[in-house]
Amino acid sequence: MKRVTADAIRFAGDDLLHIAIDHADDHADDETDAFQQLAAYLRDSGEWIEVVAGVSSCVVQFDNARFDAPTARSRVQRAVETAPERVAEDLGTVELPVCYGGELGPDFEAVCAELGVDAERFIALHTGGEYRVDMIGFTPGFAYLGGFDAAAGVSRLAEPRLRIEAGSIGIAAGRSGVYALAGPGGWPVVGRSPVTLFDPQASEPFRLHYGMRVRFRAIGKREYDEISTR
Repeated sequence: MKRVTADAIRFAGDDLLHIAIDHADDHADDETDAFQQLAAYLRDSGEWIEVVAGVSSCVVQFDNARFDAPTARSRVQRAVETAPERVAEDLGTVELPVCYGGELGPDFEAVCAELGVDAERFIALHTGGEYRVDMIGFTPGFAYLGGFDAAAGVSRLAEPRLRIEAGSIGIAAGRSGVYALAGPGGWPVVGRSPVTLFDPQASEPFRLHYGMRVRFRAIGKREYDEISTR
């Protein structure tokens, strides 16, 4: 993490340190990997209450009964300087079938209009790429997928919904967001996948994880219903 200097480590509260870089460049994936690797290294040390990595930042919560603030900052700085590079694990590619539009994608038509494309073209664009899970957050299991550049201009909803169903696929600012659980959200929803993304009985309850690749496959309502009832 050579690009993270001491100035990039700042207090975000009485017991929080925020580590960030000042700007993005053409190596966004490398930056995301670096912060995820740093977060794993910090967690492995056992010194911190919680460590959460984002796309281009990392937040560390420390026990201020154990460390005073300058000591905590010093230890994080040392970790930044000594964190080893890890070989990224190949987690493979997950295919998610998606039924676009209709009651399952209430914002589909509005998103197509905002992008100036018809329904067929939007689906071709969205299913034509392979996307990486850059981050899990917001709500448990919610996956932020980068790389949908064609939708860079799509804005979030002016008024968030109180409930978006599990499996919904949102689009905003060049990203796809996959809702593993039902809950509130402000992303325009273009469709829904019938695949179970959260299984509390499984050894790995959430289907998507950081670093996975995801491809979308368009399906009709009949296939959606068939998969949903399996």
